[in-house]
Amino acid sequence: MTIDLKAKYANILLRPRITEKANSMADKNIHTFEIASKATKKQVIETIKAFYKISPVKVNIVKNPAKKVFIKGKKGVKTGVKKAYVYLKEGDKIE
Repeated sequence: MTIDLKAKYANILLRPRITEKANSMADKNIHTFEIASKATKKQVIETIKAFYKISPVKVNIVKNPAKKVFIKGKKGVKTGVKKAYVYLKEGDKIE
């Protein structure tokens, strides 16, 4: 892979989402990633193809908004996140 491709797709997938729900979905070949707030489904598909050499069956994107919280007398904001659920064919793996 050339340096240009890595630079083009570096800011789309931020990190894999490692939670209990994400781990149980990974057993069903559905992988969860945190993505950039302006990323689209097409960009996520292209990034998965470039980095993992796998063609996803489909991609769903979910946006969790930021929430106001009040803990121990202090106000704060819990940051929001944009997630991508990447569905793979049977036999394909992301490690």
